[in-house]
Amino acid sequence: MSGDGEELTYGGYLRLERLLDCQDRRTEAHDELLFIVIHQVYELWFKQILHEAALLQRRLEEGGSAGALHTGRRIAKILKTVVGQLDILETMTPRQFATFRDALGTSSGFQSAQFRELEAVLGRRSFPASDLRDDARLQDAVSRRSLFESLLRYLDVHDYAIPAAILERDPATPWQPDEAVQRVLREVYSDESRPAAEVCEALVDVDEGVQEWRYRHLKMVERTIGAKLGTGGSAGADYLRRTLFAPAFPDLWEVRSQIEETVVHE
Repeated sequence: MSGDGEELTYGGYLRLERLLDCQDRRTEAHDELLFIVIHQVYELWFKQILHEAALLQRRLEEGGSAGALHTGRRIAKILKTVVGQLDILETMTPRQFATFRDALGTSSGFQSAQFRELEAVLGRRSFPASDLRDDARLQDAVSRRSLFESLLRYLDVHDYAIPAAILERDPATPWQPDEAVQRVLREVYSDESRPAAEVCEALVDVDEGVQEWRYRHLKMVERTIGAKLGTGGSAGADYLRRTLFAPAFPDLWEVRSQIEETVVHE
């Protein structure tokens, strides 16, 4: 039942009348609706990922293996869905996009405040001064611990020897790969039956999902506008290309070659 005594309906609960009135096309181009819907759904998924990431950090810092593993895997699944939506967007040809592109004006996906916040949660600390000045949520995100730093606290709770200096570092400073941390991660992976190893792998899945999104996004842009500048004056595909293959959790990737070497020498 609703608060005013009326029966709560499906449409009322989801506020469908309001939701379905949010696709305000600026042209008569058939494909503009698809473009709007896809990007609105992206933002809804980004909202959910941020919601899940906050829970994941709490569960990690409390040392909860099962809960952290469940939430990490959920985020990875959501990222797979986000990437999959590009298959739909890529059914739109360059000519079809051109029928409404000018109507986008200076708007650009690079202006997504939620994606910037997600990048900060994953550990990015270098943002344009204007973004930090105008976005209180981003300011907060860059000043608190990243997801990887929450993982280190999880490992500390489970008696892995994370150096105190690492746990007490200023979270507002960019993370640099650390040999002492990698030494602990090698210990974690020395017994993959431990919950800690599974939790680490769940974060690798999240990191890989974000990298896959970046790659597929790049290829979609190349298919749609080629080497043109992006809307809003961004560098388009060239900018996206520069962001590829930059993992959020470099230590979790670096340790893999070290584990392999250890196995070879045993």
